Amino acid sequence: MFFWLVIAFTAGYGIGCLHGSVVAQWFSGVNIKKEGVKNSGASNAAIVLGWKYGALVAFLDISKGFVAVAGLRLLLDPTLSSDMFWTLLFAVGAGVVFGHNFPFYMNFNGGKGTASVIGVMLALDWKLGLAGGLLLIGIALATDFLVAGVLALYTLFLVIAWWPAEGFWPVLTAFSLFAMAIWKHSENLSRIRNGTENKVSSVLRKKAAGSP
Repeated sequence: MFFWLVIAFTAGYGIGCLHGSVVAQWFSGVNIKKEGVKNSGASNAAIVLGWKYGALVAFLDISKGFVAVAGLRLLLDPTLSSDMFWTLLFAVGAGVVFGHNFPFYMNFNGGKGTASVIGVMLALDWKLGLAGGLLLIGIALATDFLVAGVLALYTLFLVIAWWPAEGFWPVLTAFSLFAMAIWKHSENLSRIRNGTENKVSSVLRKKAAGSP
């Protein structure tokens, strides 16, 4: 089992290292890791380059999470035990998030994994994954802070790890990724306390005003 877990995680890590922000840089000529909040995720792409680039980066980062998990689901032997089946799916999904957050060619300093987690969730259970994406948007708009929506998203990720997933390892994996998300967003939480965090409404207004 350990061997296949390592293979699944490593394959996921390789896929996770394929950053949407790199594609955005090809088109825009701007390295978003050096601008805005110095992050390679979709939210910073929207802050620095506008909502169209933010949507592009989000789509690509969601897609890699979905492709990795859905692809493995198709390849797995249907005779596998249910526990092993779900453990491998969560292992490749965790690999994608780690690859996104800690890509080797960015000195292990990438994004925060939110879009990738959405893609993983959609492949694990598309209904709960879709609900998670909508919950993220709804909570972010209601509170005016994206990080609040992110934390709400992870609560549904924990639900998927409990059901329909089976076994101990999916739950442990989901809690570990949730803890990593809190750590990766610690600066956002500090800025909220200090009143300096970028608000969703201000970003949308700024980019709308700057549109031709």
